[in-house]
Amino acid sequence: MELLPFFEWAETSFLGYIGKTYGGVYATFGQSIHLMSLAVLGGSVLVTDLRLLGVIMRDVPSEVVADQAHKWFRIALGFILATGIFMAAAVAQRMYYNDFFWAKMSALLVGIIFVFAIKRPLLKGNHADIQPWLLKLVAVASILIWFSVAATGRWIGFS
Repeated sequence: MELLPFFEWAETSFLGYIGKTYGGVYATFGQSIHLMSLAVLGGSVLVTDLRLLGVIMRDVPSEVVADQAHKWFRIALGFILATGIFMAAAVAQRMYYNDFFWAKMSALLVGIIFVFAIKRPLLKGNHADIQPWLLKLVAVASILIWFSVAATGRWIGFS
């Protein structure tokens, strides 16, 4: 399936027009909210994973940390997706030809699938019933996946 026509359409859409024409809107509603949401998402991932690794908050049950952090993760992910679509629409054709954009989208898809198909279902139960090595493996995998999303996203701006 050829995606270039979709990216051409996105750039000429209302979102693409607003993003291109009004730099203040792009910077305020796109970049700043995107970056704040990234911080919240990254924080929720780190607090959960570092708790699973036993590095922080040892006095708080890991189930409580994981449940509370996941709520913030979902909220941040929603804002990241919305602002990411808005920002990409303004430069859609450039994104189409950017290898780091595709690397980030692939890593993001892997991260979302990992969280909702593996990590969250596993952590919904009693953590005492889960092998400690498995909790640590999930935490390390999560950190590596989300670091990959962040690193590839950062490189979009450099290419």
